[in-house]
Amino acid sequence: AALWLERGEGVYMIDADGKRYMDMNSGAMCLHLGHTPPPEVLDAVREQLDTLAYCYPGVSVTPVRARLSALLADILPGDIDAFLFPSTGAEANEAAVRIARLYTGRHKVLTRYRSYHGATATTLAMTGDLRRWPAEHGAHGHVHFMDPWPYSFRWGESADEVAHNNLAYVRELLDAEGPHTVAAIVVEPVTGTNGLIRPPPGYLRGLRELCDEHGIMLICDEVMNGFGRTGRWFGFEHSDGVIPDIVTGAKGINGAFLPLGMVGLRAPIAEHFRTHAIGVGSTYNSHPVVLASAYGALRHMLKNDVVGHAQRMESVMVDGFNTLLERHASVKQARVIGMFGGFDVQKNRRGGVVAQGE
Repeated sequence: AALWLERGEGVYMIDADGKRYMDMNSGAMCLHLGHTPPPEVLDAVREQLDTLAYCYPGVSVTPVRARLSALLADILPGDIDAFLFPSTGAEANEAAVRIARLYTGRHKVLTRYRSYHGATATTLAMTGDLRRWPAEHGAHGHVHFMDPWPYSFRWGESADEVAHNNLAYVRELLDAEGPHTVAAIVVEPVTGTNGLIRPPPGYLRGLRELCDEHGIMLICDEVMNGFGRTGRWFGFEHSDGVIPDIVTGAKGINGAFLPLGMVGLRAPIAEHFRTHAIGVGSTYNSHPVVLASAYGALRHMLKNDVVGHAQRMESVMVDGFNTLLERHASVKQARVIGMFGGFDVQKNRRGGVVAQGE
């Protein structure tokens, strides 16, 4: 049964009887600042409500949008310095795919089987796991490929061998599909709900090189990774020097206190769309009150080194997960990066499955 919740406080959710539940899942992996909004967020939201509570983004620009965009341009590496602000991560990924298709003039989008990209028609079709099955009718242009770490076999014994062989497979897949037909490769830099899986060293750089070779856009879905969850501002920053063409985000951008997504574009792409329409506008895009919440949240994160704290807490997470592995036969394997962690369960130490799929 669903919990009847009345309040939130720090890491706790509190029901109508005053019972406290520790939120081990951080909501939907989104409450980067906990259940208590910091003063910077509350003050920014109140001030924006008092000055300009709403304006239609298709015909206006607001000071808070300019301030948030400038702050994000400082936080993100490279020349990712232009931003769209839809209401959700799914909308952000939908917009990113539309931008890639319009910019390249191509149609196909490659995503991995162990992935989740959202619940709209396009983003569910992009998704690799079983959630896409009911949504595949009518979807077109979506090609899925195997991850570096599949369930039932290995690409090699060492991480280097895994990366090399999987990238060779992706290259052959591109040859079969026709690289001139592929608009984008979309990946979660660290796989989220499909296992909390970090790629082998060199993997993201290898995808970047394949994309550069064929004029394909590399899109990093940072909806779950982004804004400190992995111990860096963005998951792709664990692959030193790799800059995606488009970055999407949501969740942690404002601690999920209000609905907000983000699409970040590299400068040449942004320049192209100054004279070419994208067609991603909606009523709540760039909502000034929501943008104010993000500006306040990011200022709080910078002031209090929230991202650095997530990185420093990784060792605590590792120790805790190792304790679970030692104590419980039902814990098969655990993975942690920053404050992003999860474990696999099994029936017994012989590896028996907990439930057999039909």
